[in-house]
Amino acid sequence: MVNFTVDEIRTMMDKKKNIRNMSVIAHVDHGKSTLTDSLVSKAGIIASAKAGETRFTDTRKDEQERCITIKSTAISMFFELNDKDLVFITNPDQRDKSEKGFLINLIDSPGHVDFSSEVTAALRVTDGALVVVDCVSGVCVQTETVLRQAIAERIKPVLFMNKMDRALLELQLEAEDLYQTFQRIVEDVNVIIATYSDDSGPMGEVRVDPSKGSVGFGSGLHGWAFTLKQFAEMYAEKFKIDVVKLMNRLWGENFFNPATKKWSKQKDAENKRSFVMYVLEPIYKIFDAIMNYKKEETNNLLKKLNIQLKPEDKE
Repeated sequence: MVNFTVDEIRTMMDKKKNIRNMSVIAHVDHGKSTLTDSLVSKAGIIASAKAGETRFTDTRKDEQERCITIKSTAISMFFELNDKDLVFITNPDQRDKSEKGFLINLIDSPGHVDFSSEVTAALRVTDGALVVVDCVSGVCVQTETVLRQAIAERIKPVLFMNKMDRALLELQLEAEDLYQTFQRIVEDVNVIIATYSDDSGPMGEVRVDPSKGSVGFGSGLHGWAFTLKQFAEMYAEKFKIDVVKLMNRLWGENFFNPATKKWSKQKDAENKRSFVMYVLEPIYKIFDAIMNYKKEETNNLLKKLNIQLKPEDKE
């Protein structure tokens, strides 16, 4: 069911501060069209059961047959933010004070090097770039090319680590190994950004940093994703600590000892890396419960993580 009307979109078009133009860029087969499908299904344009397989933005017949994107395709979606998320938009030029909704114009671009002119065209008409990286393959050749194009067009990138389900189910990586994989990808992306841009330039700091919320993790095919902000909000009430402070603690060399309830910067026998303990372990537990058909445990975990599933999603 579409959760917005044409009138709502028409109204939003007049509120220029609440319009976001984004392009999705990545290496070949890193999951741009699949991720776009999940976003489109969240907006209610296609059924969530079909998301990932439909490849809604591959509109041409040859694109559907070959399972590749050839032309950049744009789609408009309406999305309403919660009050707690609106706090993070501090610049008065970035939103209309009276409006919670945002009009998102998303452009799904091709990944093949032959169609890189389409990527440049997409970047030229957008304000932001969502760089998708397959967390199994890591940063590839075309990832560097599209990042270079984005920075040349003065567009700030945000990073999304896709195909996290593959890392858990196929590679069956340990939590610490998965963290190291994420850390390496973030570093690789930042090395490319540092090569082509300068902090003193007109865009300011372009680097991506999970603790600042500019890196997302998830699976486009299965339609779930998170940033550190969501986990920080969940634990902030329990720990009685500020969300932004906790976000900084959940990434990097931060270790927590559950027995002494103390944080440290050094790893020892008793403590555990905070990202592994508070972010990856709940996800690993959910995967384990679902794959081994532990229905009661799954329901308890979902309740604890404050995840509400629709009846069709439960099946």
